[in-house]
Amino acid sequence: MVRLRVLCLIGLLLSVSGHADTLEMKGIDTANGQARPTRGMSMAAVEQRYGTPANRRAAVGEPPITRWEYAGFTVYFEHQFVIHSVVNR
Repeated sequence: MVRLRVLCLIGLLLSVSGHADTLEMKGIDTANGQARPTRGMSMAAVEQRYGTPANRRAAVGEPPITRWEYAGFTVYFEHQFVIHSVVNR
């Protein structure tokens, strides 16, 4: 009787642990229908592809982090290369 309960409990635990949810975040790679710069792009490549930013913030910290603000997104650079870009809200 105890053995049957243990086996049922193990079976229940194995079936529960095998399920997972998937979180889909649509539109995360675009801003106003336009793709954002990707990690590793140079400042020159970003400016050539997306144009002159609306605002350029001076480098801060060490390593220097520079921020360029466009109408739909903001790009963060470490030295001369993109480390992240985010959609403006």
